[in-house]
Amino acid sequence: MKKLIIFAFLGLSTFAFSQNAKNSPEKGKQKTALIVPAEEAKLEAQKKAAEEKAKLPKPYDPKADAQADINKLVAQAKKEGKNVMIQAGGNWCIWCLRFNNYVQTTPELKEIVDKNYEYYHLNYSPENKNETVFGKYINVKEQQFYPFFIILDKNGRKVHIQQSDVLEEGKGYSLEKVKEFLEKWKPS
Repeated sequence: MKKLIIFAFLGLSTFAFSQNAKNSPEKGKQKTALIVPAEEAKLEAQKKAAEEKAKLPKPYDPKADAQADINKLVAQAKKEGKNVMIQAGGNWCIWCLRFNNYVQTTPELKEIVDKNYEYYHLNYSPENKNETVFGKYINVKEQQFYPFFIILDKNGRKVHIQQSDVLEEGKGYSLEKVKEFLEKWKPS
């Protein structure tokens, strides 16, 4: 009985499809692609992300001597009693650019960062993976999410590594979560 029902369903489906194809105004024309709504939505989201990315500041410098830059920031942090916050990522990463922009354009967060941290953008990209610098703080091959943050104390010792996904909320970052993170790891 099950086989009969399956054959009947397949037969009716084939008949309906052939009738639909015969009555199609496109009969005889070759169709090259069918974009389903999910694919169309994905393409639209990618387009919007590319437009957003183009507008955001690009704080990562693939040509920078990251270790020399970090050494200078550690010396400055020691003088000023600050910590160093290293944001690892690249200009290719929309979430990296969003975080930087969010902190720089949210007065409450910018004040916390400026008062307590020397802030550095450690580049990771095909042009410069900074493997030696990353290797001092993490195992790069295990790292999968960008951005992430490396907090150094005023003496340049790593005190914390923070993933950014826990700071997200919806399609952006949570003011409360980011503020809590920045407050927690500022110098004591």
